This record gives sequence, structure tokens and C-alpha cells, in this order.
Amino acid sequence: MANEKSPLTVGIEQKMNPGQLLLFAVQHLMGITFLLVVPGLIGAACGLADTDIGYLVQACFMTAGLVTILQSVFILKLPAVHGPTAVFMSAILTTGAAYGLATAYGSLLIAGIVVAVLSIPIGKIGLIGKCTRFLTSPLVFGTLMLIIGTQLSQIAIPGCFGTEGTATYPWIDLAAAVITIIATAAFMLFGKKGMVKQGGLLWGIIIGTIFYAIVGDISFDSVASAAVVGLPRIMPFGFKVNIGVLILMLLAYLHSVSEALGMYSLIAGWDGQTVSEQRANGGIFGLALGNVVGTVLGGVPTTTYPENVGIIRATGVGSRFATLLMGVIAVLLGFFPKVGMLIAVIPSSVSSGATVVLFGMIAFSGIQHLRDVEWDDMNIITASIPYIISLGCMFLPESFTAMLPSAVQSIVTQPMLVGIILLVVLNTVNNMLLRPLYEKRQAQ
Repeated sequence: MANEKSPLTVGIEQKMNPGQLLLFAVQHLMGITFLLVVPGLIGAACGLADTDIGYLVQACFMTAGLVTILQSVFILKLPAVHGPTAVFMSAILTTGAAYGLATAYGSLLIAGIVVAVLSIPIGKIGLIGKCTRFLTSPLVFGTLMLIIGTQLSQIAIPGCFGTEGTATYPWIDLAAAVITIIATAAFMLFGKKGMVKQGGLLWGIIIGTIFYAIVGDISFDSVASAAVVGLPRIMPFGFKVNIGVLILMLLAYLHSVSEALGMYSLIAGWDGQTVSEQRANGGIFGLALGNVVGTVLGGVPTTTYPENVGIIRATGVGSRFATLLMGVIAVLLGFFPKVGMLIAVIPSSVSSGATVVLFGMIAFSGIQHLRDVEWDDMNIITASIPYIISLGCMFLPESFTAMLPSAVQSIVTQPMLVGIILLVVLNTVNNMLLRPLYEKRQAQ
């Protein structure tokens, strides 16, 4: 990093006039377009009403804004913009559809508190750093992403046909879904760098929605009737905890932390700064604390956005005061229900079309992680057995699962939970315990 010329023309601690701050704050806000997509995808999978999806949009704005504010002014003090991630979204979407959002959010809250406690910025990074390196190894996380993406296909494809009994089922809904898929892929493939390419998912949804509005019917009555200002709610989806879901949420947090730490070091290095253990620990704590508050309000937890790091590199503006203002704007947007309801009227078939692209990308992001794995016999066994067993759990005979206790049923019928348990256990046994013994014997 020392040999690389810094892309910054405005340093991290440099202040700007109000007009410049507002310009770059809005630019960063436009970089988190994925935030506008997440609530609709969760709502479509979990059967939420438009009002609940609208509130989820508000809560996501508040969560992203709060975490960004904390990272801009707290111990970390870096221009690190945060937004909801595909990993957290997938975990909430899948477990919410299976057990209800009360279980998803209750388990998510406990996981966030655990991470926050383990990262209290006193002394050096301790257990949380070690857990991050251990559980987010390319072998474990890559295989898990492949399992999750494959499992989510059973949610994405049926949703493309719409709701049986409605006037648009199945052909108009299916046409809207296909147009959304084609448009999203076109923007991602042929769009130039910047908002056109990075916002491909959002633009695809907009085009699909326009098509649906022309040939089908979209009502904006809910937008018109929504209150101008609305206050946040406490645990709006309820609170329950499932041990298997809790493990999944902890793993999602550890991946979020691992990704964020890399971005913190990159941004700081551009301004000649270093991220000490104390400072990194403060960053993790700020991320976890903001996400815990956001979870209580019903938002989706966050991590750093590469798109916004790209904005910093492209513009040369690294001022943390610009991201601070962006965070404030995002929090304020969370108090306007009409903004959320405008997102909530997106047809479910259009959202499902977008998930076909997104869930496929989640699966293949797992394959990208697996590129870094040395595929010897031990690692092949470690990954292949959990992959086949976990996906096979989608097809267990109902007569068999009915014999099991409800607690066991809640785990064995969910591929991602089975996958986590098997991957962690086999990776620990094979790579942490047996491999050193095997290599020691081979060296003799």
C-alpha cells in the first residue's frame, strides 16, 4: 500500500463547505441502491403486507444511517458507508419464510448482542477476531453460500408466476419477471461503471414494474394514504429464538465483520492511516451496536459497501464528514412512511424476477470463495458431504420428519442450518485436528 499513490484529493479529516458536503453525501446515498431492493425481496418471500414492507424500508434506512454515523464519528472515524447485505438478507428471508420473522429477528438480535459484547473496544481484539478468521474460511463460507443460493431457488422461481386466482396469474406475472431478469442482466453486463452498472438490480425492478403497470394493475392508494411522518417501532415482527437460526446469524455477523475489516484497512491506507487493533475493535463494536439498534427497529444488519469505497476512489473525496451527513439523511428518510410505501407497491413477481439474478449471484459468490481452497482429498470431503446432505434435506419424507421432535425438525428441514453445522464440525475435525497430525506423520 505504501507504494501505491493515494487516490484521495480530500483527506479523511478534511472538512468541506455545506454545498460540497451535501453533494457527496447524496452521491453516497445513491450508492446503496441495494437497500431499496432488500425489503421487497424479504416481504415477497415471507408474505408481508405492503404496510410491513414499507416499514421495513424505513427501518433499513435508519439502520444503514445509524451505523454509518457511528463509523464516521466513533472510534473508527472513517468514511465507511454501511448498508444491508445479501448474506443477512438471505438469512432473514430463508429463516423468516420457514419459522416466521419473529424467530429470524429474535435470533438476529441475540447474535448482534454477542458480537457487540465480544468486541467492546477495551484492549486488543480478542475472541471475535479469532472467530472471524476461523468461521469465515473460504471452504466454510463458500460452500455455505452455494448451499444458500441453491436453497433459495425454491422461493424465487414459484414467485415469478404471481398469486393464483389473481387477474395477472400466471402469464402477466411471468412476463414481468422475465423482463426484470433480462433488464437486470443487461444493465449489469453492458452498463458502464457507476450507477448504471452498480444499480442494475434496481433499474431492472423499475423496468419490470413499469411493464406490470402498463399491462397489469398497480395501485398507489397505499402511498397516498400513508402518513407523512411515522415513528419507529420496537421489534415490529416479534421476538423468538431458535438455536439453529442463532448460529446462522452469528456466522452472517462474522462474515460482515471480516468484510468490513478489510474495507477499513483499505480506506485508512489511502490517507496514510493505519487501523490499529484498538481502532478495528471500535469499528466492529460500532457496526454491531448500530446493527443491534437497527434490528430492534426491524431493519436488516449491514456491512461496508464496496460501491461506496469505489465512489471515494473515483471522486477522490475521503472526508468522513460527507459520510456522516449521508448517515444523517438516511436516518431522516426512515421517518417518512411514504418513501417506504413507494417501494412496497412493487409487484411480487417483479421482486421474484430480481431474486433469480440475486440468488444465482449468491450461489456463485460461494464458488468464487472456493477458488482460494486447496482441493485435496480432505477439503473435498469437508465440503462435498455437507453440500449433498444439506440440500437433500429439502426432500426428506414428511412421514420421517413427523417422527422427530419439533426442535430437531426445525434444523433438519433447513439446508442452510444443516450445512452450517456439518461444515463447522467437519472443518474443525479435518483441518484443525486431523490435518496437522497427518502432515506431521507425512514429514517423518
